[in-house]
Amino acid sequence: MESPFKGKTGLVRLWNALHYSLEGYKAAFRHEDAFRQEVLMAVILIPLGLYLGKTGVERALLVASVLLVMMVELLNSAVEATVDRISLENHALAKRAKDIGSAAVLTSLTSLVAVWGLILISR
Repeated sequence: MESPFKGKTGLVRLWNALHYSLEGYKAAFRHEDAFRQEVLMAVILIPLGLYLGKTGVERALLVASVLLVMMVELLNSAVEATVDRISLENHALAKRAKDIGSAAVLTSLTSLVAVWGLILISR
């Protein structure tokens, strides 16, 4: 069975997609401590990355590595919410899903540190 909202096209679809995305940001900010921390990190690191990057490529890498962390956190939060919606009982598959999402966030944070470290150390 397909969603009744899949039939939207053109500007209506774009408008709806924007609305759903903004609602997602609001929900993540309201309910996820980690996302709020990453927003604070982004508020600091994105302007810093734009300032510290000497070339367009460096600036892009510094900013993109911060945004990547936020993207992965949003996906991890979506997985956690879905798992919790299905059941709050302890289950091996639920734990696995949440642990894998957490590992993805850690990997994105490791990537951020590597990108920033490699660019700044090369100075």
